Amino acid sequence: MTEKRRRISNVRWFKKRESVSAAPVQLRSGEQHPFGMLGDYVPLRSGEDRLYRAVREAVPLVDAAIYKLVRMCGGVTARCGDAAAERELAVFLRTVPVGRGQFGMNAFLDCYLDSLLTYGRAVGEMVPAGGNRDIAALLCGRVDRLEIREGEHPLDFVLCGPDEYGHIQPLPYQQLLLFTPFHPEAENPYGVSLLRSLPFLADILMKIYHTIGVNWERCGNVRFAVTCRDGEGQAAERSRQLAGEWSRAMAESRNGSVRDFVAVGDVEIRVIGGDAPILDSEVPVRQILEQIVAKTGIPPFMLGLSWSSTERMSAQQADLLTTEITAIRRTLTPVVERVCRMWLRMHGYSCGCEVVWDDINLQDEVEESRAELYREQARRLRIENDRMEQENEGGV
Repeated sequence: MTEKRRRISNVRWFKKRESVSAAPVQLRSGEQHPFGMLGDYVPLRSGEDRLYRAVREAVPLVDAAIYKLVRMCGGVTARCGDAAAERELAVFLRTVPVGRGQFGMNAFLDCYLDSLLTYGRAVGEMVPAGGNRDIAALLCGRVDRLEIREGEHPLDFVLCGPDEYGHIQPLPYQQLLLFTPFHPEAENPYGVSLLRSLPFLADILMKIYHTIGVNWERCGNVRFAVTCRDGEGQAAERSRQLAGEWSRAMAESRNGSVRDFVAVGDVEIRVIGGDAPILDSEVPVRQILEQIVAKTGIPPFMLGLSWSSTERMSAQQADLLTTEITAIRRTLTPVVERVCRMWLRMHGYSCGCEVVWDDINLQDEVEESRAELYREQARRLRIENDRMEQENEGGV
């Protein structure tokens, strides 16, 4: 009987032990096994993101080119079928908070486009106000913390991010998220950065600049070699005396005083490395900068490079740059339309909206006025010629 009770007690103890849940671990890592979700997830290349940011910080030309592209895209407004809705929407686009003490759709697009050009993708969020009757703010997100889960067809995808436990899960309100890839490829849903082909060139450029700095530091802080060719017996003693006198002379020179160095015998003093020539860096640096400028699509003189004899933008360069800006605007237009449609539906308006960008003006005002004058003169001559031809035909 005692053995039977002991067995029953052991069974109850094991059941009680199995039912006790383990305490949750608070410190969790957000990283997952690299081969755990091959079927659904496309992993973010966070290493490339840091590399692109390093390229912008290392090469001022690249940083200036991206800032100029962002600024030249200009402002945006919206046109609606309802006049009252258009007025209220204009106020919203001008005053909506976007974080960091900034307001307005244009400020949001500046941050959004900066991420789009640098990383090849941009993420934003529409934050609804209490009661879901208004958009309280527009915020840009960090692209390195998000992943994409592709669906069964190309049009289906879900944005995923880390939850409170560090696990990558689909974000709960997908309809409030904004996502734009830049030149996406078939196998890459995240888009392609504008700086994708520049890390190799930037690395060579940094090596050249670093070498130039080292050479100028060597030339500015010269080192001397003192050689004494006296007899063998007194070489050690004479070398110590020369070293002491030379050290005192150099110390006085560093303190701003002039001290002569006097030596007896066959003594030779020369600069270490003074005969080594400094390599000419103008040609290789220009070749690399030409590749970078070609990638950005901005005329060289707008980036501070005086390569041509004239500094005025030609009509062909202006047309090409206008085409580049128009292409970037086409990429951003769906984001603005989605925000405007969401605001109109929250306020009970059923009308549609049209995104209107500011005019791109890159031409010289004087040249435009002269061209307009020539067109009007040509139009007047055509009218006079037509009138004279009609009169001649009537006289015949």
